[in-house]
Amino acid sequence: MAASPSTARAINDRLALRLLQDEGPLTATQLKTLTGLSRPTVADLVDRLSGSGLVHVVGEAGAERRGPNAKLYGIVADRAHLAALDVRTRSVSVVVSDLLGATLAEATVPIGDGTAPEPAVDQAVALLERTVREAGAGRLHSVAVGAPGLIDPATRELGDTAKLPAWHRRLVTVLRRRLPAAVLVENEVNLAAVAELREGAARAAHDTFVLLWLGQGIGAAVVLDGRLRRGASGGAGEIGFLPVPGTSGLPSAYGCDGGFHELACAAAVDALAVSYGLDPATALESGDGRFLDALAARLAIGAASVAAVLDPGCVVLGGETGHRGGDALAARVQARLATLSPLRTEVRATTLGDAGILRGALLTARDAAQDALFP
Repeated sequence: MAASPSTARAINDRLALRLLQDEGPLTATQLKTLTGLSRPTVADLVDRLSGSGLVHVVGEAGAERRGPNAKLYGIVADRAHLAALDVRTRSVSVVVSDLLGATLAEATVPIGDGTAPEPAVDQAVALLERTVREAGAGRLHSVAVGAPGLIDPATRELGDTAKLPAWHRRLVTVLRRRLPAAVLVENEVNLAAVAELREGAARAAHDTFVLLWLGQGIGAAVVLDGRLRRGASGGAGEIGFLPVPGTSGLPSAYGCDGGFHELACAAAVDALAVSYGLDPATALESGDGRFLDALAARLAIGAASVAAVLDPGCVVLGGETGHRGGDALAARVQARLATLSPLRTEVRATTLGDAGILRGALLTARDAAQDALFP
């Protein structure tokens, strides 16, 4: 069945907006070439998008050219403002951007251990409000929050986890009550995977991969065919609970001691460095082959389990350990993994590090805003 004229216009408009988002300012002639649409159709959609305040003229495609086809059209970046929050156990970081995702202001505030929920929430909200003012932004359109813990797939609410600060859930509730904006919540490792997929280690090469998050805590994000897979309860990727050899016992429903966490968390990496006579602060960058080989052997155990179940073809090492270990650690994990699994699996180091969480949150907020604003 052929699309109705109004549906066809909406499809064409969205295609043009996506091209302007991905390629930057374009002339009408370039839009015609990229979309395959006729010149009159492109002229009509440019008029519609300009009239709706989504597109404007940002320049010309050459001083020697004149006329409508030489005008460069771009998305009106200040049509909407966005915010991204990275909520950790002891800090909150905020980025405010325009509709194109360009950073306008950013800031971080520490949250002390033992801070009561209300003061902690007040500090986080004040940080967001101050950053919005510094950005010169008006009303926020979309806000994405990255936080540790399980996100219920049905309600999209942050789960109540005993090991996480109580103020995390309270913060989301307060933001939704006080902001005239859509407030989205996602597991922080999932957001890092979004960033790695679209701008980082998996960009343009792998739309199926697993991100192993290696930091104070251990987690994973699963991306299959370009889509995050969260699991029935939002717990896909809780690899810290994975029973593995070489630990003190078995993990339980109440703690991941005895699981992969015990081998790969930041404290375990530091202890391993000390055992090799290295300073934990510099061990990952030291190039010490013995230490890196020993750490790679540990990480390959978790990677092999992931490969056996999902066969992702690619594992990205993220978090502080993955970032600091870089290509040297990733190459060793890949070599060790090849001895444990018959499934060919490339191992890459993150290109974004901890910044991936905020970047993934910003991409998520941008997608939500554009879905709402674009025809």
